[in-house]
Amino acid sequence: MPFSGLGLSDKINSALSDLGFTQPTPIQEQAIPLILEGHDLIGSAQTGTGKTAAFGLPILQRIQPGKPFQCLILEPTRELAAQVEESLGTFAKHLNIEIGLIYGGVKYGGQLDMIKRGAEIIVATPGRLLDHLQQGALQLKDLDYLVLDEVDRMLDMGFLPDVKRIVERCSKDRQTLLFTATLPPAIKTLTNWVLNNPKIVEIGQSRSAAETVSHAFYPVVERQKYKLLIELLQRTHFESVLIFCRTKFNADMISRRLERLNHSVAVLHSDRTQRERTEALKGFKDGKFEVLVATDIAARGLDIAGVTHVINYDVPLHAEDYVHRIGRTGRASKEGDAFTLLTEDEVKNAAAIEHFIGKKVERKKLDGFNYMYSALFNAQEKAAAGGARSRLRRG
Repeated sequence: MPFSGLGLSDKINSALSDLGFTQPTPIQEQAIPLILEGHDLIGSAQTGTGKTAAFGLPILQRIQPGKPFQCLILEPTRELAAQVEESLGTFAKHLNIEIGLIYGGVKYGGQLDMIKRGAEIIVATPGRLLDHLQQGALQLKDLDYLVLDEVDRMLDMGFLPDVKRIVERCSKDRQTLLFTATLPPAIKTLTNWVLNNPKIVEIGQSRSAAETVSHAFYPVVERQKYKLLIELLQRTHFESVLIFCRTKFNADMISRRLERLNHSVAVLHSDRTQRERTEALKGFKDGKFEVLVATDIAARGLDIAGVTHVINYDVPLHAEDYVHRIGRTGRASKEGDAFTLLTEDEVKNAAAIEHFIGKKVERKKLDGFNYMYSALFNAQEKAAAGGARSRLRRG
């Protein structure tokens, strides 16, 4: 079914046509009619499947121009909030609707001006929004639509208490939409009291890596980790590469070293100013930087087209984050590669990832790299020998 068959207005369809959007993704095709009918909804789909349009388009269809604060969209990070605000703006280009943005790290003045104008839609992060609510700058008692986006990420980041405080200030007579990439049990805590008889749309296997991504673990001792990273970069024909680190310290260290090797590098983590974060992300998207070194702030939901490679310098602590990280490449049906550097201290995390995705991740060694000894290699060789013996017995 084309977008024109989903019941959206001519103005919205015109904006979609301008963007080159003709066919909805599965999450959009199933969610949009249900939202237009007024149902509360839980939408679950992997990142990169178009969840923003799935909730944004029907909300734009139902918004009444001139009525302040009809819709609140909560996002876990500033980058996601800015991205959603930008996307909604392109969808609403032919509509007389203001979309306001509220997040921390910037001054209050511009946000207070937007609140006084009475924007119809507000996209916000929980912390700064609570500041405005507690100061009485705005109220949500007449809210018609509440969207909780990337809910699994909000739970991981400890935002559940803040989200509860915000929801308690919202109109009880509202339509609530909850979107997430995964459905951990903790989400049931939210659904029981936030949603009213919700419809559920679940697309694909949220535990699986995208089929367009080729991914492998590269065992290495801690002392050679950075050397292996450099060797991988030197041997890889990449257009843009996203390097994930577990800590801000590692992200800064790697970015400085890569700059000294004449790579064009940006760094993205929570200790950077909002201006620095915005410039880093925009520069990477525009091709100004060939490498973006980031913490998991960039793992979820960010729509960065054309990332050819992802390198996990550190194995993520949470198995779900592995799927999100490597999902930054192989988007829009394009192929991508993901390399994960694996040290002996991270074996348990690797095992948790394999359990989560339900399959073994291939271990690889780089030909010609002067590896120091690691017990990881013995384990790899034993596994290979065991597989060979099993095949001989079956033969």
